[in-house]
Order: sequence, then structure tokens, then C-alpha cells
Amino acid sequence: MKKENNGKLRIIPLGGLEKIGMNITAFEYEDSIIVVDCGLAFPEEDMLGIDLVIPDVSYLKDNIEKVKGFVITHGHEDHIGALPYVLREMNLPIYATKLTMGIIERKLTEHNLLRSTRRKVVRHGQSINLGHFRIEFIKTNHSIQDAAALAIYSPAGIVVHTGDFKVDYTPVFGDAIDLQRFAEIGKKGVLALMSDSTNAERKGFTQSERTVGVTFDHIFAEHQNTRLIIATFASNVDRVQQIINTACKYDRKVVVEGRSMVNIIQVAQELGYLNVPDKTLIEIDQMKNYPPEKTVLITTGSQGESMAALSRMAADIHKKVTIMPGDTVILSSNPIPGNEKSVSRVINELSAKGANVIFQDVHVSGHACQEELKLIYSLVKPRYAIPVHGEFRHLKANAELAMSLGIPKDNVYILQSGDVLEVSSQEAKVVDKVHTGSILVDGLGVGDVGNIVLRDRQHLAEDGILIVVLTLEKGSNQLLAGPDIVSRGFVYVRESEGLMEEARHVLTDAVEDCLTHQRNADWSKIKLVIRDTMNEFIWKRTKRRPMILPIIMDV
Repeated sequence: MKKENNGKLRIIPLGGLEKIGMNITAFEYEDSIIVVDCGLAFPEEDMLGIDLVIPDVSYLKDNIEKVKGFVITHGHEDHIGALPYVLREMNLPIYATKLTMGIIERKLTEHNLLRSTRRKVVRHGQSINLGHFRIEFIKTNHSIQDAAALAIYSPAGIVVHTGDFKVDYTPVFGDAIDLQRFAEIGKKGVLALMSDSTNAERKGFTQSERTVGVTFDHIFAEHQNTRLIIATFASNVDRVQQIINTACKYDRKVVVEGRSMVNIIQVAQELGYLNVPDKTLIEIDQMKNYPPEKTVLITTGSQGESMAALSRMAADIHKKVTIMPGDTVILSSNPIPGNEKSVSRVINELSAKGANVIFQDVHVSGHACQEELKLIYSLVKPRYAIPVHGEFRHLKANAELAMSLGIPKDNVYILQSGDVLEVSSQEAKVVDKVHTGSILVDGLGVGDVGNIVLRDRQHLAEDGILIVVLTLEKGSNQLLAGPDIVSRGFVYVRESEGLMEEARHVLTDAVEDCLTHQRNADWSKIKLVIRDTMNEFIWKRTKRRPMILPIIMDV
């Protein structure tokens, strides 16, 4: 057995350090690996047709005999969304708090993985032993219940991972963050702190979730004669609770719309995280039995996602809900970076239908601002600071904060996904890089769409396609029929008959020329001639480069 002090702890982020989403980090000590979180990211704009993006976990697969399990901080998609895909490839146990596990189980059921996956619900304050590690769950606050920070005890020292957190002294449900425990662990001496950077650029404190409840109360009081439609994140159970509380106070019935919203509210209600008085919730079909001013609709789509319920209402393609002049629509969220345009579009569409849209002061963040981050740093007093969760600028702001609190510059590490940081009480350094990346999920296909397919989709989307069909006689290679040209997304054929006719002539000449000079021309040669001829002709005439697809048949 090695002496304990020369054992090094390896911290390996496998995703989540370049963008918001896809959080997954491996901790490795000798023959034990534990994985914290396993999230997905939503596709970027250039990922045409992709539904979601999951991390490449080759490193875990290559070391599967060491991996002890997944430890999950909280139930948001960017921390649990990839589990169903990753568990298909490696069957590992999952450790999480009650509500988080409830949401994960709902996911696993959809993917038929529930029976085959081992699960253990852990309470705050409880620890689990996995290989060389002991992991303690610490109560924190976030925009979803049951969020936990993790104290990871290894022979090399303690690492504290905050998960996504904020400091809320007056949460809507349950207790405030366990600051006392952070301080006690800080007293023992903490090797490294990995802390949430999402709001590291924002000064001050994040407001308590309750302040939103007060705002809702004012809005309900001022709009007693209109229907209310409130869009928020499906997973923000406390927000939903406050809407339900206010609805009861003003004697309104509540309708929940949007699949993810319905799912999470069911789980939260079953597990006792959501308190809904009897006869408050009604089905969407019963809405017409009540006057509009006696109803509230809670819906998904606060980010302007094209398929979410609110966007469908705004675009008039929702089966059950039509926006009426006088409706009051409340967007209870901030646009995630990159979604500003979509949100703005939905606000415009709703306003054009005569709705009154409110989006100021009806949201507080679930992430810590600078003063809360300082508080955690001061309580934990880590030797090394490793900002996590955010884009580079967020990580940098967090790093600067750590330095302002007296952590030496050399002890602050802004990592990239794949970096292997070796940490011991003497030193920390990046010693290696492991393979990481994104795997694209499109429909049922996982990883079957790569850069080349995306490039083709981009090409098709930008330039369209021309399909050239011709028939040759078997054996003699005589041109029997064609070439015919089919155009999709290039030009409207009926208005460009001249261009198409000319292209046919040019092609016929080129193909016949090729066939007469090379009696035994093989198909790949003919296809090449077709492509080159067409490309040159089309570029000259239109300055465009559609995709050219030759199809040759023989009879």
C-alpha cells in the first residue's frame, strides 16, 4: 500500500467548462473513480436538426473497472440529462437526494432503464463510501429543491464541489443552505474548492426566491380581470409553488401545460416537495368551464424554444390555448445566453396578439453572485480554487474573485474539459489531457451524426441540391435517357427553364464526349465529369455552389 501523502488526486472535467451545460467531472485516486453529474447541453445554432448534445465518456469506458458510480448534485438537465444515454453503455449506480432521484427515475423509466440501474437516495448530511472516496452531501439552495454540494474526502485531502448554488436565507421550501457545515469542513483544511461561476460577474447577492412571490402577489392584485399565463423553467418547483399559493389566495384555478412541466410537478407532488390544495389544479380541457379571470396557466417555453408550449401559443399552433387580447403573459426567467433572439420573438408575437407581456422583476437567479461566492471561499478557505460551471468569462470572473480573497494566483486553475489536474497537499498541476468531446443526439440516433453530416446539412441548407439522373445501356455504355436535372432549394425550376435547358445541353455534350473518348469509362469517372461540368456552369451563371448528386442507372 502506498504511503498516503504521495498519492495524488486527479480531477478530470469531461464537460461543462466551456459553456453552460453538459456538466460532468471525474475524480480519480489510484484504482477508484467517481463521477460527479452527467448532464446534457442544448444544440448550438449551427447544429442543424440536432436535439441535444451529450458528453463523450470514452475515458470512463476505458477505465470502467475503476468507476464506482455517479454522484449527482441536483436535478437539472445540464446535470442529469445525459444519464439515460451513458447508462446504456456502462451500468453504474447513481447516488442522489430524494427529489433529484425522483426526476432521474422518471427519465430512466422513459428509457426502460429503471430496473437495470442501481440507485441510492442520500439525505443531506449523510455520506457514502465509494472506493477510496467518501462523499458527503451538504444542503444548498438553488432554483430546484434538494440541491447538494459535495465534500469529497480522499486520502490526498478534501475537495468541496458546490454544485449549482445560491445562498437563500429564506427559501420557499425546506431549510437554508448549511453554511455551518461548510465552515466546519473549512476548519479541517480543504485542498480545493470547485465553485459555481454562472453569476460570478454579478456584484452583490442573489435575491431570495421569496421576492418573486411578492412580485406575483402584486401582479395578481393588479390583473384581477384577465387570464394569467406564466412561463417559467419546468424544474423551478419553488416558483411553481409560489404561483399556486398566489392563485389560491386570489381564488384562481391552475392549469399546467408542457410535458416537462407536468412531469416534474407530478414527481414533486408525489414526493412532498410541492403542496397543492385540493381542487386547485384543473386539466387544460376544463379551462373553458371557468371565466378567464379565474384561471392561471403555468407553462414551459420561457426561453422561446420553438417547440415549447408558450411558443406554440404565440405562433397560434397550440391545440388547446389561444392567446386573447387582454391576456397577461409573465415570463418568469432570464434569457440564457444565446436565447435572447428567440425570447424577443415570442414577446413580439404575444404583444401583436394583444397580450400584455411582463418580464421585469419576475425572476431571481438560482446561482450565487459575487458576495455569496466570497462567503463560501471565506468559510471553506481552500488551498486551490477551481472555478466550474460557466463560459470562460464566468470562470475568469470567479478566478479573479478567488485571488481578491488572497488565494495566490498560482493556486487558481481555470481548466478546460479534458485537462487532468493532479492535486496533493504539496502542489497541483495539469499533467495530461484525456479525450473529451460532444456526441450529438438526433432522434433515436446517438452519435451517428458527426461533423461531415452537419457540414452536408449546412451545405444543403445554404445552397440546395441538383440531382442529375441518366440511363446508360449496359455493355455498350450508350446514353439512353437523360440527363435529367432535378432541383431542390436551388432555383425555382418553372421560372428558370432556360437555365436548366442550357445545363442539360452542356451536360449531354460533356457526358457523350466522355463516353466516346473512353469506351470503358467507369461510373466514378462519369460522375466526376458531371460534377465538374455542372459546378463550373452553375457557378459561372449564378455564382452559387449547390450540391451536385449524379445518379446513373443501366438497363
